[in-house]
Amino acid sequence: MNYEITIDKFSGPLDLLLHLIKQADMNIFEIKISEITEQYLKYISHMKQLDLNVDSEYITMAAELTYIKSRELLPHDEDDEEEDPQEELINRIIEYQKYKEISETFKTLEEERKEYFTKSPSLLKEFKEDKINISEDISLEDLIKAFSKFCERKEFEKPLKTVITKKEYSVHKRSKEIMNKLKEKKQLEFEELFDIYRKDYVVVTFLSILDLAKQGGLVIKQANSSDKILIISKG
Repeated sequence: MNYEITIDKFSGPLDLLLHLIKQADMNIFEIKISEITEQYLKYISHMKQLDLNVDSEYITMAAELTYIKSRELLPHDEDDEEEDPQEELINRIIEYQKYKEISETFKTLEEERKEYFTKSPSLLKEFKEDKINISEDISLEDLIKAFSKFCERKEFEKPLKTVITKKEYSVHKRSKEIMNKLKEKKQLEFEELFDIYRKDYVVVTFLSILDLAKQGGLVIKQANSSDKILIISKG
C-alpha cells in the first residue's frame, strides 16, 4: 500500500497514530501493525529530513511499534499470560480518541459561547423609588394589584375565554392598537383592553399601557381604591 506523507501538527504520538489509522482506513480494533509501523517510521524519517525537531516521545513510540511488530514475527506461546502490548496500545489509542472527540466538542461550544455578549451586574438602587406614580391618583403598585386580581379571576373562570391567534405582538404594535381604541372611545376600563386572555398578549398589553402612560399618551385614573381603573385618552 502506498502512502502520501504530509507534515501536520500533532499533539503527540497517539495523535499521529490515530491519523495514520484513519488515513489507511483501518479499524482500530484490527490494526495492521506492520503497515502502521512502516508508515509511522516513514513519517518520523521525513521529519528528520526536513530538519524538524522530533520529540523523544515520538522516538519512544517508534521503538514500541518496532517491538510489537517484531513480536508478531516471533513464535510465542498462546498460553503466555503476559499482557499483549498490541492490545494495550489499541486501548490507549481508543482512550485518546475519546478524549480528542470530547475536547473538539468543548472547543466548538467555546467558539459558540464567544458569539454571546453578557453585561456585568449593576446596581439598580439609583433607579428605585419608594413609590412610582403613573398618574396623580394611582401608583404603579395599585395598577399591578389590579392586574394580578384580573389574572387570578381569569384563572378560575371555566372555561377560559380564549381566542386562538397566530399574531405576534410587540409593545409598539399593541400601543398603536390601544391608542386607536381610545380614539373611538375616549375612556376605557382597564380590563377592557385585555380582550384576549393569552399570556403573551396580556403581558404585552400591560407593558403597552405603562409605556403609553409614561410617554403621556394616556392617563390612568381611579377615584378610590374600590373603583375600577380607567384608561383615558389624553388627546
